[in-house]
Amino acid sequence: MGKPLPLKVVDDGSLYVSEAKVYPREVKGRFQRLRHLAVFVLLGLFYGVAWIEIDGQQAVLWDLPARKFHVFGLVFWPQDFIFLALLLVLAGFSLFFFTALAGRLWCGYACPQTVWTEVFLWMERWTEGDRAKRMKLDAGPWTREKWLRKGAKHLLWLLFALWTGFTFVGYFTPIRDLGARLLPFEWGGYETFWTLFYALATWGNAGFLREQVCKYMCPYARFQSAMFDRNTLIIAYDQRRGEPRGPRRSGSLASVLERDRGLLPVDEADAWVRWSAHHASAASRAAGARGTTSLLDTALPVEEREPASGEALGDCIDCTLCVQVCPTGIDIRNGLQYECIACGACIDACDSVMDKVGYPRGLVRYSSQNAVDGKPTRVLRPRVLVYAGLLVVVTLAIALGIVLRAPVVVDVLRDRNALYRVAAEGRVENGYTLRIINKAEVPRTFRVTLEDAPAGIAISADPGPIAMAAGEVRNVPVTLSAPPGAVKGRVDLRLRVASEDGEASASEETRFFGPF
Repeated sequence: MGKPLPLKVVDDGSLYVSEAKVYPREVKGRFQRLRHLAVFVLLGLFYGVAWIEIDGQQAVLWDLPARKFHVFGLVFWPQDFIFLALLLVLAGFSLFFFTALAGRLWCGYACPQTVWTEVFLWMERWTEGDRAKRMKLDAGPWTREKWLRKGAKHLLWLLFALWTGFTFVGYFTPIRDLGARLLPFEWGGYETFWTLFYALATWGNAGFLREQVCKYMCPYARFQSAMFDRNTLIIAYDQRRGEPRGPRRSGSLASVLERDRGLLPVDEADAWVRWSAHHASAASRAAGARGTTSLLDTALPVEEREPASGEALGDCIDCTLCVQVCPTGIDIRNGLQYECIACGACIDACDSVMDKVGYPRGLVRYSSQNAVDGKPTRVLRPRVLVYAGLLVVVTLAIALGIVLRAPVVVDVLRDRNALYRVAAEGRVENGYTLRIINKAEVPRTFRVTLEDAPAGIAISADPGPIAMAAGEVRNVPVTLSAPPGAVKGRVDLRLRVASEDGEASASEETRFFGPF
């Protein structure tokens, strides 16, 4: 019997641990001003566009019962499904283009999860205070003040979430009518359900899940690496300039850009980053960074070295503000991580610290991995140009398709009860139903005629002039007949529907059957 293997349990903890709450610190700077502008613009559009009317019609309305979709004066029908497909293709290519060019701009500035979470954080700060006060409040007992502050926060969240759900449903039911039926309450079941459902989703995602949606639920974070390369603009920490990190007295050291030390070699800078990850300072431990997908593996041993001091120090003073302001709670100094949503908060925090200590900005900045490593960067590269070309092509296709849309649509349905019937005097008749859609926003009168029909086939039951209102859909019965012996078997022909003013017409191929 073999000798027992010497085993040692290195971690007997659970594989599933609760997610610790992230308390992002408020920061000011140029990127946060851009984010706030994006929040106001996007939410202004979401909450405001639903109330805009054009000629008495809600500007944007997805009228599902009528199967009509109103978009700023244009009306789309189920037959225009191709435009939805092209729009999804356009969104996909836009995602590829902007990600390959500048990283996760969508996540940091335009994603609904980011936008609504930012608003909910504002409400949390208004009611509970800054980062330190929120952490102290959560750690303390349930006092009267805590109940009041928490209650005020959740009341604001709930009102905002209900407003969000009401606006969402207002894009499918005319929002003015929906508001008029609120008091007294006369909403239908679906309207009530979707308002509450969307309100609950907003309250839960923006109020509680927050960064967990980005880290664990959003698929974009998982496959973004396939669209990145070393020339993609990302938020990067310049470890060659910043390492080795450490505190210093104000004014005691100039920036490495102004000292003889200069920038470290890439390998040496990476070694210092790994060493710092294994020997976290008290400030780093207090900041509580929880990045799980950095380029560092803390389970691997690192070369032991003495902590740096004096002239050997880099420009990072290890203040950990870049960690404290991060909405996902990561340490950008550990390298690119999929949790990073490219919001730029760490850049603004680091720039403010550099200003205070008198160092040049840019220790944390938008850059490419090649630029950080001191290599040349190519912004306009083949994949970016290909994505840009495809964006232009799809955009032109959508625009031309909308401009050249047929103002009338006709579908021809044959009578399914019989291929043909023999009427008086031996005439052969075929019955049809024409489904005519007047897609124009003006009333029109149409007439039905035959095209490419053999001699003898004619409209025996002419519906005459067909007056249709704007956007009306009508089924019109039509009967075609042929003299005895004129048609044997199947004959192909076309039925044409044209407006009397000559502005709209459409034709559809069908078949006429006679005795075989």
